[in-house]
Amino acid sequence: MKNIILTALFFIGTSINLFSQRAITPSDSFVIFGKVKNPVTIKIQDLSKLTGVEIPPQVIYNHKGEIKDTLRNLAGIPLKSILLSSEYIYSKPKELNEFYFVLKATDGYRVVLSWNEIYNANSDFYILTRFNGKPIAESNNRMIFLSTSDLKPGRRYIKALSSIEVKQLE
Repeated sequence: MKNIILTALFFIGTSINLFSQRAITPSDSFVIFGKVKNPVTIKIQDLSKLTGVEIPPQVIYNHKGEIKDTLRNLAGIPLKSILLSSEYIYSKPKELNEFYFVLKATDGYRVVLSWNEIYNANSDFYILTRFNGKPIAESNNRMIFLSTSDLKPGRRYIKALSSIEVKQLE
């Protein structure tokens, strides 16, 4: 009887875990808006016009340090290069220290980066153009943001990026 109950609990727990996984709606573009003179939409086709870099295999760890995935055969465009298409609105250059970027996925997942993380540190932030050896357009989670310099990159690994909002501290 005890084995039957344990088996039933196992199947119930597995079923709940399977059904709790959210499907992520892929994105074919993302928009950069907010404290910029003109919003800019970046499409998958636009990425192919930019110079990308090869990215070594990346082990994705979650916040607990557990391995969640290993990404191979990657290439991407540095986020800094993509943000060159945006002109920020500010009065004095020191105001840029107050800027931050909210990256949002189609499922509502959000990550925040500071201006200094992007422009003034050795952080490696990319929008992928090749994922597991295939062009990003063939990926189920296209428009992927990846930080390759994080110790636990899973927290800032964004699938289906839909927007980058540029904001300033008040």
